[in-house]
Amino acid sequence: MTRRRRRGEGTARGGAPGARRYPRALRVNEVLREIVAEELERLVDFDERLTLLTVTAVDCDPDLRHATVLLSSLSEDERNALQELRVRLQAAVSAQVRLKRTPLLSFAADPSVALGQRVEEILRDLRDEDQ
Repeated sequence: MTRRRRRGEGTARGGAPGARRYPRALRVNEVLREIVAEELERLVDFDERLTLLTVTAVDCDPDLRHATVLLSSLSEDERNALQELRVRLQAAVSAQVRLKRTPLLSFAADPSVALGQRVEEILRDLRDEDQ
């Protein structure tokens, strides 16, 4: 898996020591997250339902057949818009990354965001009780 580099970007070999010392799956997830986020920024002009989406992570299966894109929030309208544009997002991934397979993208709300909001709510309640 290599991402096509732009002029001026560092190389994996001869670059910083330890540049490739983390698992391939994590590298693939990070590259997919960057590509999907960039493409979603471009697609906002075509579909207003995508304006407030933030890609928090991508979880790709080890066999690269499926990837789940985790978003900070996901309403039903946003989910429908993403399903309509899924093929275009996959084409962007295919054009920018050389992989054995282009993963089939699916979309889900990031559970860690909801968990973080719940923790903040509990802390607020505790602070209000103390006052």
